[in-house]
Amino acid sequence: MIYRTINWIEETIICLLLASMTLLVFVEVVMRFGFNAGVMWAQEATLHLSAWMVLFGASYGIKVGSHIGVDALVKTMPSMTRRIISGLAVAACLFYCGLFTKGSWVYLAKMYKIGIELDDMPIPKWIAHSILLIGILLIAIRLLALLWAIITGKAEGFSMTDEAKESMHLAEEAKAAAAKEGDSA
Repeated sequence: MIYRTINWIEETIICLLLASMTLLVFVEVVMRFGFNAGVMWAQEATLHLSAWMVLFGASYGIKVGSHIGVDALVKTMPSMTRRIISGLAVAACLFYCGLFTKGSWVYLAKMYKIGIELDDMPIPKWIAHSILLIGILLIAIRLLALLWAIITGKAEGFSMTDEAKESMHLAEEAKAAAAKEGDSA
């Protein structure tokens, strides 16, 4: 239940971030080129919106398997070996998340203590940069779920985009389309 709620919140936030960033950039372009004016804070807002989207997207990418990986050697190994190697890789990723979490916490605590605001908006910098901590915690949650799936045998490792397989599939489709076009001519 909690995992589904996190999924829904994450997907909703990603959609809202993308929509608001697109709308903000569109309005800024129209204002600049149509009316020779602009919104002073638009560039900074777009930068922060994109940073939020990247970190939410990294977590979402783990969930849907859209990250690219080099796993040609691992795929040749037996199932149990793949699971062990994948478990070690996830553990290393979780260790990195731990380091990043500590660093983010220290950074955000200092920004909170200093009380600095963003350059163009009256928003405390620690709030705008809190995605560092939020994003890495979401990534850690996804990694923990993946580690559990590996331990329980529901997964052998990361599910990643197989670009080589996709490229070959597209090449075969193009070849078939060209052959069909040649036959009909």
